[in-house]
Amino acid sequence: PLLLGTELGVTLKNNRICVITLAEAHPLLQNGKTIKSINYQISPNCSRLQNKVSGKSKRGAQFLTELAPLCRISSTDGEEYTIYSCIRGRLIEVNENILSNPAILQEKPSTEGYIAVVLPKFEESKSITQGLLTQEEYEEVLLKRHNNSA
Repeated sequence: PLLLGTELGVTLKNNRICVITLAEAHPLLQNGKTIKSINYQISPNCSRLQNKVSGKSKRGAQFLTELAPLCRISSTDGEEYTIYSCIRGRLIEVNENILSNPAILQEKPSTEGYIAVVLPKFEESKSITQGLLTQEEYEEVLLKRHNNSA
């Protein structure tokens, strides 16, 4: 899997589909936090749950920029985290299973606990992969961050 940044994970599949997950270093996966709620309603007029995709060309999919919010996650300690797309492309699906079982976000963040699936434009998919880190590079970033804060 390839990872982007230090708080969100992006697994790029062979067919250029990107699976957005929480990275190991995300605050929600640290310090024993408990997730209270997940909300895909990102504004009064926009819910990621209203995303209706059809056909091979993914008609009807919401188009996302890198800074488009996907959802908001609240923890029981009062903290709220907005999860952003990080990738330009079409929203293929959101994981509705995490709404009824938010714990899988923490228990299985890189598999069943994914947040969304995004399909970047074909011509942009190569530049996306160049900005991603390998697992080893990601672990080096975390180690440096830990050493600098110690």
